Amino acid sequence: MSMLTPPGMGGKYRITGDKYPRMRRPRRRGRLLLAAVAAVVALGLIGWGTIQLIDVFGGSDDAKKETAGAKHDCAPSPSPSTATAAAAALPKPAQITVNVYNATPRGGLAKETADELKKRGFAIGKVGNAPEEYDKKVTGNGILLGAPGATRGAFSVLGTQLKGAAQKTDARTTPDVDLILGSTFQTLDPAQQASTALAALAKPAPQPSGKC
Repeated sequence: MSMLTPPGMGGKYRITGDKYPRMRRPRRRGRLLLAAVAAVVALGLIGWGTIQLIDVFGGSDDAKKETAGAKHDCAPSPSPSTATAAAAALPKPAQITVNVYNATPRGGLAKETADELKKRGFAIGKVGNAPEEYDKKVTGNGILLGAPGATRGAFSVLGTQLKGAAQKTDARTTPDVDLILGSTFQTLDPAQQASTALAALAKPAPQPSGKC
């Protein structure tokens, strides 16, 4: 028995030789690997969170491009003088000569309507029965007939006196406008209602500010 064996111990506890047996520590490779993976995941989460904060407070490049594009697309609003000039271009009722023609079977309708238009400030031209191509052939309240240039002013002004009138152009070169009364025509719109519509037509419409 070796001198290293404690007294009273033998058998399997006996120590032979003159050295103590080497005691190995438990292996910790598994724990180390797990700790390394956890550290990588933590660093990744920290990096991702930092990027999100930068995007929130600094704005991404795509968002900046979209904002810049929106600002670039904003068009300046028309100047008040432009809108006023467009409204001023409309002719006054006294500047519009209206020929009133009756395309219905009822007699005296053209003269009655012409007299009312004259009271409302329009100049009156010819009054009588409608030409053969329109006589008894106009459905609806009537037709406004004139040169192509009438669509840019005279038709709009005269149209405030009779809702539902169709518009048509012909080859004439004179500024006069025909009002051909149709089969459903009863009377012109009430004077007050027509006056309100005419005032709204002459008033410039509100323009967008142009701010983005």
